Amino acid sequence: MRNTIKRHDDFLPRVDDLNARCSLFFVRAKKIKIANDPRYGLTVTKKTFKHAVDRNRAKRLLRDWLTFNEKYLIKDLDYIFIARRTILDATREDGRQAMRRCLQYIKKLYIEEQEK
Repeated sequence: MRNTIKRHDDFLPRVDDLNARCSLFFVRAKKIKIANDPRYGLTVTKKTFKHAVDRNRAKRLLRDWLTFNEKYLIKDLDYIFIARRTILDATREDGRQAMRRCLQYIKKLYIEEQEK
């Protein structure tokens, strides 16, 4: 499993970030800062999820889906997942499929960017 992003500056969006979105979450991918140390970060805000129980559940779901779809992650990118409110209504299988589609879309964008 990857390390986690901890510094606030690493969560900030940049112009060259690769983006994918679905109804459950939003994904941003950016080049890794340190070689051979790909990371991921989860953003689950208090503004979106008022109760700590909901924030913790959203993070648990994202981690589960991320672990299941780890083979689709690119080793040269850091990923940031931003949860949306609808994540609480999702089933485990729906989330896993949505995560796979988003990661495959980011992979497609990354390949296109490399070919330029």
